[in-house]
Amino acid sequence: MLLGLRGPAGPGSGWLDRRLPLPGPRRRLRAWRRTRPFWGGLLVILGGTELLLVPLSPLTVLVSLGLGGIAAIGIGLALIAAGLFLWLLPQTRAYVSIHALLLSVLSFVATNLGGFLVGMLLGIAGSALAFGWTPRPDPEAGEEGLYVPSLDGSGPRTLAAALPVVLLASLVAGTGEARAAAPAGPPMAARTPPTVTTALFAPQGFAFAGVTHVPTVDGPLKVLVLRMRAATLTDYELRSRDGREEYGLAAKRLDLSGDVTLYLTRFSGCIEGLLCVTFSPDGLPAPPVIPPFVFMTRVSAEQALVTSDVIKTDNLRLVAS
Repeated sequence: MLLGLRGPAGPGSGWLDRRLPLPGPRRRLRAWRRTRPFWGGLLVILGGTELLLVPLSPLTVLVSLGLGGIAAIGIGLALIAAGLFLWLLPQTRAYVSIHALLLSVLSFVATNLGGFLVGMLLGIAGSALAFGWTPRPDPEAGEEGLYVPSLDGSGPRTLAAALPVVLLASLVAGTGEARAAAPAGPPMAARTPPTVTTALFAPQGFAFAGVTHVPTVDGPLKVLVLRMRAATLTDYELRSRDGREEYGLAAKRLDLSGDVTLYLTRFSGCIEGLLCVTFSPDGLPAPPVIPPFVFMTRVSAEQALVTSDVIKTDNLRLVAS
């Protein structure tokens, strides 16, 4: 009986195809869908739409979100436009998918944690699928026939499925490399870490190297370890908190370069000037790898130690009270 329900083999000739309405438009839609990275573009559009949901909710929510809501609207519209480009101009898929991937990652720090991770993950998955999609000539239509994607699971299609795994592996590898390169024995730190404030902290090659202990005269002190190739601090000020007298250093600009390592008991600031967070060894951990375009404003930190190959200052001043 079940065998009798099956129609003759061939596209559009199954029992379900005979039951569904509009067989002609569905056949044309199927042919159109197979000539472009349809599912990748759909996921990118869904990711952009999800980023728009919170900012386009009632006005009271939008006001509370502030600049983060405005950034979500901009990135969401850009992702929707990228998805439409993937549908309408599939030949630009490599260029568009890379930009969609960058926008999706940027949404984590510029918006509401990438639409609470949902919009960011949809954008990353869609851009990976679009980047890995590859056309091939239809063997029945000759060399000039319509292009359809390869269905054998080989080549760039496999690369598309592996791309998110490769991105995650690169983050883990970067974390492991930073930890392996961390100095084995930091020097003696002050009894009470001084307080450092800066209006703008712009690092290069910023990576979280884990949590460790540095020696002090009162015993080991638990600290965060942050490593980077270079960093620029604007309106830098350091004030000691050890003893009755308070001493400090101030500079209009401080440039660190080379093998820069910061040992901090507390680190707070506003990522991209929008999302204000506080990191500590026992609290919120820093992300393993920070994108190179990320900066922080209104930074305040308790700095146990800092090491750098080269330190350049502009208008350095020594103050005491």
